[in-house]
Amino acid sequence: MRRGGHEGTSERLVNRTVERYGVWLRSTVVLLCGALGLVWADAADVPLALALLAPAVLACGVRLWALRRPLPLPIPLALLWTLDAAVVLLMGLSQPVLDGEGGNAMVEVAVGISVIAFQFEWATRPMAGAALAMAGVVACVLGDVLSSSEHDLDVVPLVRMLIQVGLSRAGYLIVRARARAADRSAAVRAALRREADVAAARRATEREYLATLHDTASATLLMVSQGDSRDWSWLPPRARQDLEALSAMPGFETGSVDLAALLGCVPEGEGQARVRLTTHIESPLTMPSGPGLAIFNGVREAVTNVSRHAGVREAELRAWREEGNGVVVELSDAGRGFDPDSVPVRRRGISGSIIGRMRAVEGTASIISRPGAGTRVRWRWHDRGGVPQAHDQDRVPQAHDRGGVPQAHDHGRVPPAGDGVGQATEVRGPAAGQATEVPGPAAGQATEVPGPAARTRAEHTAAVRFIRGQLLIGAQLVALLICLVWQFTISLRRLVAHQDVYHPAWPQTAAFVCLVAVAVAGGASLLRGRRIPPGVRGWCLGSVLAVSAVSAYTLPPHHATGPADWAFGVVGWHALFLLADLRIRWYAAFLGAHIGINAAAVVGHGAPAAAEAAVLGIATVGSCGLQFAIGALMTHLLRDTAPAAGSAAAREEELRTRERIHEHLQSDHKERYRALTATTVPLLVGLGHGVLSPHDEEVRLRCGVEGARMRRLFAEGDAVADPLLNELRACVEVAEHQGVTVSLAVRGQPGEVPVEIRRELIDPVAVTLGRTRSAARVTVVWTPGAVRVSAVGVDCADDCTEAAAVPSQRRAADPQVSVVRTRRGESMWAEASWSRPASPEVALP
Repeated sequence: MRRGGHEGTSERLVNRTVERYGVWLRSTVVLLCGALGLVWADAADVPLALALLAPAVLACGVRLWALRRPLPLPIPLALLWTLDAAVVLLMGLSQPVLDGEGGNAMVEVAVGISVIAFQFEWATRPMAGAALAMAGVVACVLGDVLSSSEHDLDVVPLVRMLIQVGLSRAGYLIVRARARAADRSAAVRAALRREADVAAARRATEREYLATLHDTASATLLMVSQGDSRDWSWLPPRARQDLEALSAMPGFETGSVDLAALLGCVPEGEGQARVRLTTHIESPLTMPSGPGLAIFNGVREAVTNVSRHAGVREAELRAWREEGNGVVVELSDAGRGFDPDSVPVRRRGISGSIIGRMRAVEGTASIISRPGAGTRVRWRWHDRGGVPQAHDQDRVPQAHDRGGVPQAHDHGRVPPAGDGVGQATEVRGPAAGQATEVPGPAAGQATEVPGPAARTRAEHTAAVRFIRGQLLIGAQLVALLICLVWQFTISLRRLVAHQDVYHPAWPQTAAFVCLVAVAVAGGASLLRGRRIPPGVRGWCLGSVLAVSAVSAYTLPPHHATGPADWAFGVVGWHALFLLADLRIRWYAAFLGAHIGINAAAVVGHGAPAAAEAAVLGIATVGSCGLQFAIGALMTHLLRDTAPAAGSAAAREEELRTRERIHEHLQSDHKERYRALTATTVPLLVGLGHGVLSPHDEEVRLRCGVEGARMRRLFAEGDAVADPLLNELRACVEVAEHQGVTVSLAVRGQPGEVPVEIRRELIDPVAVTLGRTRSAARVTVVWTPGAVRVSAVGVDCADDCTEAAAVPSQRRAADPQVSVVRTRRGESMWAEASWSRPASPEVALP
């Protein structure tokens, strides 16, 4: 696992791929070398050699089995490490049993490739890989000491093994670094796409939200405010339908509402079915709208039950706040009572309308009653979120007869909003850095999230191509590093030490220089982050094959693949970094040509003996077999791992995008409903249940104020040069539809005003216009340091000052926004001003 950070998709798949590759490579080499070693061994030594090699092969089989069925932690790590160490130790101990040049070559190849594979198997645990490499060194030392009569030690294979281990670890680190770079770049690009998806989803839900609001509550309230209809029989069912539509919209339950205002709208009934309610209600009782409506509907149902079954026409309704941010509502009557346990199951009034509703909003409802002792129904709800309620310090219990509505929710008052009128969240868009304000979705509308699964095939292909390109660069750099290190350490030492063996020597030196030129020509493109040009690739491959031929035909056949053959092991690495971006069959064809050239050179001087052929085979497996395995790993990384990483990253990004969209939409919903439910819901409830009359001028004025607030909300999303003026005009249009003559004047140069500040500036104007009966004047004054919005209403309602004085509550009140209201006779003047900050970097919606 990557420490100190998140392991990206590409890195995770690279780690998984190299681990499986290491296990398969080591197991294959141990099996092949063990079989060749048994062929090489004398008949008398076969049982002992088999006793050492069979457990090693069995341990490899267990390791392969563990890839498919991991053992339970914490046993597997220690057990698997022990098995890996046992493999190399058993191979080392088999060297004195096999004896001879073939045995030495077999053990050197098997242990050497095993310690290389360990760096891949234990890539994410480098200390374990290093310890296994040391176990391989110990195995080689034991094999050399026990198989030599003088008990001497050949340090050259040990040095070569350590170089191979270092190159393997360095190669993994390079590929991992490119995978991490791909993950980082992909994460940045995905974040940009995610923000674009979020912005698009929020814009779509804004349209649905505003469309639903426009077609339901806004239209109803505006019709009431204009008072055009003589027959209002359509209004109660329409208001109840509007309330149901709003309640079905996601996020509605998070809006704030004054429960005291809702309880003031509980219908008492008419005629002989009327129940006279005596209320004792603390006010305000601000709470989320979902639980508030559940309690209201439960109380309404309970009052109906009193009318039908209690045998009395009076009841007492009490509501108060408990410690711990809880609300309790109690309805009691002195009627005939009943036994709650005897109520038939088919009767849904208590179980569904009262108890069921409260369970749905995580509240409780209880019924206490017995025959002849009356009935008490109690609703209790606690705010588990711990949101502080406004004005708790000002709560004064009020008792009065239901003949009059409590003062806290007289018709002339506009209930305080939860967190400010028209509040919404600003989210900075990824492209232009502009703030995008988006409301919640409409009722019953499904939000279609444009995630990675819905993107075009071209975009997915581009992502896969990008990851593949990063891994390709890493793989080619690894091969180039191996080329240079191998050539200038092992190959150069061999070339210098065996100059007297070559016939002649100068072609071997020229071949060495030619390989250096190939590495420089190909590496120049790689280090610039470019693909090797086809022409350069063709010239380089031809040169490498020529080096193979020159080295093979100027070397005595009995030295082939031996210490004097410096080129046989390094030629394949040069071809690998040249052909890494092509399919594996091209590299296999090159290795076949390389092996064929060297085999032809050996056979041309006479067929080798069986023992010599076995040594040549083991050397070929140790050199070309390892190179082919590395090439196969690179192909797998590029052809399979990169698409898998792209698909996995797309799935993960889709989940993150959906979570991000859900998070932002929930935030939008909360802000939207905090802005409207506290004032809109009581109106719809009162109109829907006949408590508020459309014939009442005060009710029409309240509906006009709410209509203006909604129209201002609709105008928020318009793309205009001056959003403040645009939203003011929306409020003015509502007032003009109500017959008010409005003049609008603007002074100064318009500037930038954040959306939440615009709401604070416009809301007092909207209230004043909504309470004005005849004429009004609205003025906007821009100065370099401030903006002031004022409204003067002529012939205002009596409680215009009181209604306008209800402060908007926003999540973080800006001390630079101030509101002043003055009343003179029937005229009302309200002014809101905001001191603009010195910095011009103010976000617009």
